[in-house]
Amino acid sequence: MKLKEILDKTTAFFKDKKIDTPRLDAELLLAHGLKLERIQLYLRFDQPMKDEELAVLRELVRRRASGEPVAYILGYRDFFNHRFEVNNQVLIPRPETEHIVEDVLAWASDKEASLGLVDLGCGSGCIGLSLLKEYPNAKLIAVDLLPGAIEVAQRNAQALEVADRVQFLNLDAGNVEAIMSAYKDFTGQSSIDVLVSNPPYIASDDPQVEENVKKFEPNSALYAEDSGLALLKGWSKAFAPYLKTPGLMLMEMGMSQGPAMKQAYESLKIFNEISVIKDLSGHDRVIRGETHG
Repeated sequence: MKLKEILDKTTAFFKDKKIDTPRLDAELLLAHGLKLERIQLYLRFDQPMKDEELAVLRELVRRRASGEPVAYILGYRDFFNHRFEVNNQVLIPRPETEHIVEDVLAWASDKEASLGLVDLGCGSGCIGLSLLKEYPNAKLIAVDLLPGAIEVAQRNAQALEVADRVQFLNLDAGNVEAIMSAYKDFTGQSSIDVLVSNPPYIASDDPQVEENVKKFEPNSALYAEDSGLALLKGWSKAFAPYLKTPGLMLMEMGMSQGPAMKQAYESLKIFNEISVIKDLSGHDRVIRGETHG
């Protein structure tokens, strides 16, 4: 059987399974299984497949048909121009989360600034490590409760060549004293320039969560009490007193949580400016608080 036949059959199979992007997923998995770039598939359409290659491809297709995300099968997801290792210990980075990185870049235009950064619930490290790539003099404290997530983020830091400017803490993000002690030791600063976070913010009974997200992604990184607001409110309240002036706090949230989080930020009485950043679909995505003189 030739490569094009395999690609066409896989695409049709994924369509039958109601997979949203059947052709793209088929191309990504076949390229991965054959150790090719996607574009090379088209140059080898008439190439016969060996039995051992077919066996590898069948296993990849089986995993995708079971609902396993492509990113976990490939072992990576691209985010803000960089490739991040991912596995089932971390959430898969989403394009919407890039709004956090973009807003920091707009706020701190001096790329040579010696920023002190904190990333709470860092997961793969995609937010904080992307910022380190943009600010060569910045330092980062990255915190996550899952040891497996810390291991993934450490490998990503090595791959991105920023490991010397980040310290990872395998802690609950509510352990403010330990985090701020490490921050002061590592950065030499007593207050935070930029705090970023993509915390768990989904209510446990939210009916809109995709079944395969619940099945494959780490639940501890998805769900929070108080209709999903508990950690958003708790972490922002705990760390707001440590924010520098000028300083910036950005936290990803659910698409209907803007009003509640704007009220929560206002109650902290520290921010001069508070706003809700919308994603490309027009939904609430990031709560933003800025301090300035």
